[in-house]
Amino acid sequence: MRFAFTSMIVSTARAYTGHATFTLRRHVVCNRNVQLPTMIHSLPNRNQLARLSLVGMRSMSGKVKEIEEQLRKDDAMEAPADLEGKVNLYALNQTRMEELLLDWGEPKFRAKQIWQWINVKGATDFDKMQDLPKGLRAKLAEKAVLGNLEIAVEQVSKDGTIKRAYKLKDGQMIESVLMPYDDGRRTACISSQAGCAMGCVFCATGQMGFARQLTSVEILEQVQRFHVELLSKGERLSNVVLMGMGEPLGNYNNVMEAVRRINQDLGIGARHITISTVGLVPRIRRLAEENMQIKLAVSLHAASDEERNAIMPVNLRFPLADLMETCKFYVEKTGRRISFEWALIAGQNDTPEVANKLGHLLKGLNKMCHVNLIPLNPTAGFDGKPTKAAECDIFIKILSKYGVTATTRVRRGIDIDAGCGQLKSKLNKVVGRGGAPL
Repeated sequence: MRFAFTSMIVSTARAYTGHATFTLRRHVVCNRNVQLPTMIHSLPNRNQLARLSLVGMRSMSGKVKEIEEQLRKDDAMEAPADLEGKVNLYALNQTRMEELLLDWGEPKFRAKQIWQWINVKGATDFDKMQDLPKGLRAKLAEKAVLGNLEIAVEQVSKDGTIKRAYKLKDGQMIESVLMPYDDGRRTACISSQAGCAMGCVFCATGQMGFARQLTSVEILEQVQRFHVELLSKGERLSNVVLMGMGEPLGNYNNVMEAVRRINQDLGIGARHITISTVGLVPRIRRLAEENMQIKLAVSLHAASDEERNAIMPVNLRFPLADLMETCKFYVEKTGRRISFEWALIAGQNDTPEVANKLGHLLKGLNKMCHVNLIPLNPTAGFDGKPTKAAECDIFIKILSKYGVTATTRVRRGIDIDAGCGQLKSKLNKVVGRGGAPL
């Protein structure tokens, strides 16, 4: 994630009204033709601020309409046509694979063999499927592919984190990250949309705007790629988090179809799958009715409506009172704990005052919530700094007084722009805004 305001902007803007604070922050990030360092070098006078207020109100109003439109639409989509007329085997469950092999005049049991090679043994090409007849391997090479996502860029961090920008068949770009941990966990962070309609000012993806929904297959394949590659090395993908590009609950049907297949086809337990949301209240309630043991993470980042309105347009549509009521409904309905994501910026939202506000806000959830504190990832063009460990500890201790547990998340991939949308943003800057991403 990428917070796009600095202490200089916030402290100066506080001299104006609360609304002016919002407008200034929004203008800095919404005008994509203005470079951020230029904008923060000099602040507007009152006349300029009045004009910015109108721009900000129109921008925020339009963003709320986008959010409402996404909630109204039925997001179910069929997968786009297969690459060059070939069948993407990653798109098939075992039953559909059996049907395909029968259509080709092959015995049904061959489908199980292929399935095992892909999902258990981690085969990355058909020639490695040695127990298949040579003729069938040739037919597979002619008529099928193992995945449609094209790796446009791959970066590997010194901590082992792998970040990829995938080019989709229509030219859209998405990002996926694989994070290895010392305890043996291997976590995939995947995208659910190309771009995002939520417009959070601190998020690189949010400033791109919304391009389209990803199909369930495009979501699944991001996981499948890491799953297969780890299997081929004798390792296993242990966790999946939908915290990449896009708002997962804004693409509800496709996300849930992908989650079911990640669970059933790839064997990743539902408790090891996390869906994040900025707080789409109707979709959280819908998720509570699914009777699945998946985890829910809510991106919170502010403990008052005034502060959250300034950085997350969704809060104008679903304010904190509605969100907290819905979170209580979720934990009562499912019996499962919610995690709240909180990106820490030094001197901004990491103070004892803010910690007390957050403790009051979450107190009603008692032991059914947990706060993930995420020190800010440094980004070019933004002079915000991550909170130091000592301040993180103070924040955690204050929350504990309210019965709220919290931990500081280990930052991964700092040296490779591993925050969602950052790699795509860098690619777009390289090629310019007028052309295709690559």
